[in-house]
Amino acid sequence: MRRRTLLMGAGVASVAAVAGVRMRASGGTPLVLPSAPPGDERVERRVSAARGREVDFYTAVPEGYGDGRGLPVCLVLHGGSKRPADFAGVGLGRFLTDAVRRGSTPFVLAGATGDRLAWQPDGDDDPQRMVREEVPAWCAERGFDADRLAAWGWSMGGYGALLLAETFPGFVRSVAAFSPAVAPGDAVFNGVARLAGTPVGLWCGRDDDLYPHVRDLHEVLPGGPAAGGYRDGRHDFGYWGTEVPAAFGFVATTLS
Repeated sequence: MRRRTLLMGAGVASVAAVAGVRMRASGGTPLVLPSAPPGDERVERRVSAARGREVDFYTAVPEGYGDGRGLPVCLVLHGGSKRPADFAGVGLGRFLTDAVRRGSTPFVLAGATGDRLAWQPDGDDDPQRMVREEVPAWCAERGFDADRLAAWGWSMGGYGALLLAETFPGFVRSVAAFSPAVAPGDAVFNGVARLAGTPVGLWCGRDDDLYPHVRDLHEVLPGGPAAGGYRDGRHDFGYWGTEVPAAFGFVATTLS
């Protein structure tokens, strides 16, 4: 399988010594990154048969854990405005190292390009099958423990992560969803009963247009959310960045 790898850790680590690095997220909200350095952080090109095209495949290992061999995996399902090539820029590798340094069980992040299909099949293009079948296989090739999986996504990716867990009960050990793009009557709401037994974390800013729908989902989620919360925040990484530590901590407990 042809692939091209871009190693990202060294370049990002050059600014990692600056505590509380502030970036400008979409909408002008400051994104504050942890001072922890990323570990082995890569973007590779992979051929996805499920999507019928090449995609970017992102992985991040917490600093101090080498190539991540043997570590469990949190699948990353992106939203509409970010792609795997952007993940290092919003500090995912640094947030991961920071979570482990705070005591979380170490795990790997892995995600591929799903474009704007809401992680659902569209004719012969099936990003959900890519996440279900191909991404775990690519992770296993790298030596990660692809039998211990969780899923995390934001916006459209939050919807996709929830839908993935509903469509394949037991496939992931937990789901963390930031501001999932859900609405009553959609596929996630219609299949919510199939989330019984899967711990779900829901986070959403009160200033987000999706907030009422996320609270509606909260009310019908079997057993209620296992983690999450609602506070002032918009639909951007300025807000989501403040919730990543809690989400990663939650995911880690289910992967240990």
